[in-house]
Amino acid sequence: MLTKEHIDDLLNKNGNILSADGGKIGSLGQVYADDDNGQPTWVTARTGLFGTSESFIPLEGARLEGSDIVVPYTKDQVKDAPRVDAEGHLDPSEEDRLYEHYQLQGNVTYTEAASGHRADSGRAAEQSAARHSATERDAGFAAAGGGGTYSAADDRIARDASRLADGDAMTRSEERVNVGTERQATGRARLRKYVVTENVTQTGPVQREEVRLEREPITEGNRDDALRGPDLGEAEHEVVLHEERPVVDKEAVPVERVRLDTETVTDEMTVDEQVRKERIEADGVEDTRR
Repeated sequence: MLTKEHIDDLLNKNGNILSADGGKIGSLGQVYADDDNGQPTWVTARTGLFGTSESFIPLEGARLEGSDIVVPYTKDQVKDAPRVDAEGHLDPSEEDRLYEHYQLQGNVTYTEAASGHRADSGRAAEQSAARHSATERDAGFAAAGGGGTYSAADDRIARDASRLADGDAMTRSEERVNVGTERQATGRARLRKYVVTENVTQTGPVQREEVRLEREPITEGNRDDALRGPDLGEAEHEVVLHEERPVVDKEAVPVERVRLDTETVTDEMTVDEQVRKERIEADGVEDTRR
């Protein structure tokens, strides 16, 4: 069980909020305590880009694991919790919405009585009234200006206020912005191969035969060949002509290999965040600084 004695140590270690299976839900943000007894009851987990979003998680059933807090809830359950501004105090209506989401019913176990009323409704009313009636007697909260948020700064302010009565010094603190990064998927790329059709034109030589008429006179050398045939009569002589036709043959051949690769590039991103600073004023004391 987490107690207020653990708070200073947890907030100073910048731990994380873990789910029951060990997965990271977010970084540790703020711890909220009960106005009546000062015991921590809520914690916020900073999620989103650079931790700009805070989700409330009840500390009932939570346990410590080093500098981290392990809660009995899943990351999706925390992400779907009602949006509540982490502005220093939880209104009863906001707290009831959160209890309903986490199925805790206002941190009170309700049972149905025979009359049909909730047997512990009086106890729930007392706890609701206690959340409204925080006074400056609550150690650590009056010095912080009221509200239901318990933090290491609030406890330190209370201690500083008590030491001032003995003439001790007051510590001035301020918030610092720590910007980190987280890796997340932004897109997917894949290779896909498909077939297209193109026209290919090639020019090459082809041969063909043509008929040409040749006449030669009768000479002593060819006279015998010329006189072998009939003296007079009809005759025919046939010549077969040839030509070349193009023959097309296609084959698939590999031409290149393509693969996907990734490279890391560095961009500059500006983060604009508000931080709080403490100022110290002295009443009735002359400032001697030079």
